[in-house]
Amino acid sequence: MQTLDYIVLIGYFAMMILIGVISSFKIKKQEDYFMGGRSFGKLMQTFAAFGAGTGSNEPVQLGGTVWGSGLSGIWSVLMWLFVTPFYWIAGVWYRRMRHITLGDWFVERYQSQAMGVGYTIFALVFYMLYLSTMFSAISKVAIPLIGPEALAALNIAPENLKYYLVPSIAIIVVVYGVLGGIAAAYWTDLIQGLCIIALSVVLIPTGLHQLAAANGAGQETTMMQGFEALHERLPESYFAIIGGPQSGQFPLHYILSLTALAILGIVVQPHFIATGGGTAKTENAARVGLVTGNFLKRLCTIGWAITSLIVLALLANNVEIAGDPELAWGIATREILGPLNLGLVGLMLACLMAALMSSADTYMLVSSALVVRNCYAPYINSEASEKTYINVGRVSGLIVIIGAVIVSVIQYDVFGQFKAAINLPIIFASCFWIGMFWRRANKTAAWLTIAFSVIIFFAVPLTASFYPGLTKMEAFHTRNQEVTMVVHRKANSTDVAKRAASIELWESQENSKGDKPEPVALGDDYSESFVSGGDPIFWTGLTPVNKGQALTKTVVKRETTESYSGGETQQIVTTYTKVEGQEIGSGYFKIDYLLYYAIGYDLSEQSGPMLSTLQLPPRLFLPILVMILLSWITPSDDREKLDRYYAKMKTPVRPDPEEDQQQLELAYRSPEEMEKKKLFPGSTIEIQRPNQEDVIGFIVCFVICFGLVALAIWLASIGG
Repeated sequence: MQTLDYIVLIGYFAMMILIGVISSFKIKKQEDYFMGGRSFGKLMQTFAAFGAGTGSNEPVQLGGTVWGSGLSGIWSVLMWLFVTPFYWIAGVWYRRMRHITLGDWFVERYQSQAMGVGYTIFALVFYMLYLSTMFSAISKVAIPLIGPEALAALNIAPENLKYYLVPSIAIIVVVYGVLGGIAAAYWTDLIQGLCIIALSVVLIPTGLHQLAAANGAGQETTMMQGFEALHERLPESYFAIIGGPQSGQFPLHYILSLTALAILGIVVQPHFIATGGGTAKTENAARVGLVTGNFLKRLCTIGWAITSLIVLALLANNVEIAGDPELAWGIATREILGPLNLGLVGLMLACLMAALMSSADTYMLVSSALVVRNCYAPYINSEASEKTYINVGRVSGLIVIIGAVIVSVIQYDVFGQFKAAINLPIIFASCFWIGMFWRRANKTAAWLTIAFSVIIFFAVPLTASFYPGLTKMEAFHTRNQEVTMVVHRKANSTDVAKRAASIELWESQENSKGDKPEPVALGDDYSESFVSGGDPIFWTGLTPVNKGQALTKTVVKRETTESYSGGETQQIVTTYTKVEGQEIGSGYFKIDYLLYYAIGYDLSEQSGPMLSTLQLPPRLFLPILVMILLSWITPSDDREKLDRYYAKMKTPVRPDPEEDQQQLELAYRSPEEMEKKKLFPGSTIEIQRPNQEDVIGFIVCFVICFGLVALAIWLASIGG
């Protein structure tokens, strides 16, 4: 980084802090601090949803998956695309709740103050894990951006940068977030959102011109020449978004399963009460902001994917990326933007930090609201002043940031931290969905369902390795089939460069595994292998009883070959039929698969993505079934309170608080009018009749989803 880069970076941080200081003068009460007085329109709601939903880990993660899987790697981030239409409906829910936190909603719906505490604990753990992925990602990408010379001058080893950088970013977030509340978070989200958009496109034109020049186009290059060079350098299979030879990591069924799981859990992520519409002035601002913000993110994702393809074509010979593809984004910034000396490297680092900070500030404030509203006020001091509540919120917001920093510097595994966080919402998801639409759902059933989900999906899997009888059961020592996809084609320049980088990496490592890769020349017969599977099904690991013991496997192989434009693919399926040598299960026990074991379904024939898909039904349906069955056999909650709750959810929000309260009082006194708004009047099913705006908006959102996929395919086809 050059002097100008540091000036850009320092200026960005100074502006964020200034916004926090200015916003702090406008805070008088809790609703100002936590919800901004519910005064935000479509623009602010858009960038709130966009900022809170876009993390620094995503472009970094996408750079790594596209490096190995081509354009199909886009689904590692775009998996939320087809969830977006449901936000058109959900945005109205969050505004009509008229609450400050989702913990408040659980307290009201299930008539249990203790449930607010339980939800608060879940939220704190969720955010510590989820936010830690972003801290880890920004630390990884900053290493090549800052550069070895600067680190050496500071006497900081690259692997130790995280201990300095992660806490420093956290301090900036804390300063402006704690001072200014949600208003400061939203104003900074607006600025940071613009930075994220810049992040999505800044590498593309420069990268294309450099690609064209490297391909012999001369000094006067065009972007079209860059796209043509992109297609010349990359094999055609790298441009397939679904179904290509490299897409085995993201088959269609896996994408659909991720969408279903996301729909189930996204609604109980704690920040959705704010960015999902709770801070909006009107219902229309809530739903438009939530949908537009998330579509803006999907659009940026396409930009990240095209950038990643350009990086792959331009820097295929980079040994650092060959060793860790997640470094691709940072190295590309250094190599492509650095020589221009225009402060763009500093801008890129500021943009990545903006992606982190725009999420961190919102998560911190939502967590502090939960602590104040659902723990401090009801159990410690219910008579405190508004100023006291705000100060307690400011202090308690530190819990999430400190926890996320600790998890980040200890675990430092972006994908591992992400997987741990993304499964947590199933604890409360079924209680939310059933409680929203079925009057019979009650607090006893909800508590038992929460306990069931915690025990079955978290406690038992994490503690199962402590039970020797279970770890030694050979029935649970099964591995799934190993699938080797071998792509055969004529080597192009990218293939030659990647192979050279692999050879250099192999030679640089003291204990390199496997045989040394063979060099390849342009036009040679070239093979590239993608291996998946061969992993334990029920455990995350199988460990030999005696360390160092060699385990031999008896295998059965079958091969199939298919041709595609530009080459052919050979699929080699290896089935492990016997393991000689004693093993025991270790790590995490995947209890989801016991259902298939009980009915005699052979999981060993399934690929890794299919196994992940098969995890969905137990996680999706078991808690829902448990919640429904328990609600049938346990006492109902207070009917009058339920009447008031469902009347409120059927009453459109008025922007003026006094007028809104008057409309609520009328609704409470007119239960027969509320009944007419139901899709099934006279029943306990509380689904409202959709209006024209609901239906048309939902359909338009789905059309936009397919349009974005078509846009990604079209952009990837330019120059082909």
